[in-house]
Amino acid sequence: MKTDGQQQNSTQSVRALVQTSHDGPEDLTLGTRPLPTPGPGEYLVRVGAAGVNFADVTQSHGAYGGGPRAPYVAGFEAAGEIVGAGPGIDAQLPPGTHVVGTGPGAFAQYMTMPATGVVPVPAGWSDAQALGLVLNWATALAALKPLGEVAPGEVVLVHAAAGGVGQAAVRLARHYGARVIATASPAKHDVVEALGADVVLDGRRPDLAAEITRLTGGVDLVLESVGRATFDVSLSVARPFTGRLVVFGAASGDAHLSTHDLIFTHRVQIKGLHIGALAEAAPAVYRSLLDELDALIAQGVYPPGTPLIRPLAEGPAVLRDLEAGLTHGKLALDPWAF
Repeated sequence: MKTDGQQQNSTQSVRALVQTSHDGPEDLTLGTRPLPTPGPGEYLVRVGAAGVNFADVTQSHGAYGGGPRAPYVAGFEAAGEIVGAGPGIDAQLPPGTHVVGTGPGAFAQYMTMPATGVVPVPAGWSDAQALGLVLNWATALAALKPLGEVAPGEVVLVHAAAGGVGQAAVRLARHYGARVIATASPAKHDVVEALGADVVLDGRRPDLAAEITRLTGGVDLVLESVGRATFDVSLSVARPFTGRLVVFGAASGDAHLSTHDLIFTHRVQIKGLHIGALAEAAPAVYRSLLDELDALIAQGVYPPGTPLIRPLAEGPAVLRDLEAGLTHGKLALDPWAF
């Protein structure tokens, strides 16, 4: 049976932000592209809100591992309404279902999403409020629980705590009974403190490692997403042998660690995390994360999101601000706003 999306004229054009080079957000251009056609195992989604992530900045510079090559329709996270479906989808969701998920070309009015990765928008939530569920919150939960193995009473260090993943991580770490030491720029401290962090420090202070050690005596778990600027601090404050680092980003650039370092200097446990790769390589673990997030939503621990929503045309400016560290919380684009 054909859905509305399959009956639409294949020559229809949609508004989209296209990355025309690998020179950064400056070369993100508003234009039109043909309406995408869902392939096998894909949904066609009318995008209600597209999530903006630091990975979009990295991709705009051509530096994201396995990322798209210019020119391409930018963005990879969105929530919206299913309006069409390709063949071969088991347990198909009906047209009209609002879902949140990932896929290429999210900075557009329509996109395709692999059916295996979509999640229905929680009841009573808008599309924009559901952004972050399969990325920010799933990443924070994976870093804390199956990978970070956080336990009540432990000390968790959350870098970039004012960002989308950082805010979710602070909330979740507190929920699981941990003491939270967070880093953020001074202008964002109030935001992080309101989430329940026990201590918020300037991530750029020169004595950061010494101050964290003075406050904690050693950190049990570090959530590391900044990279070069904080990586040495993360290694030095983690407890020897029992301390864990979960690395899921490198916003300030790559950091380097040798086997000699691990044996003789930083005797810690280090785990890498990419939530999309985890979903593909360990689907049972990923499904358990989504199940736990459902329970957290029902308990009110995970509230509806409150993203800052800007029109699609302002996408380049949003990415520039994100790259410059001028934003906090979840950011989103509305492809239908002018």
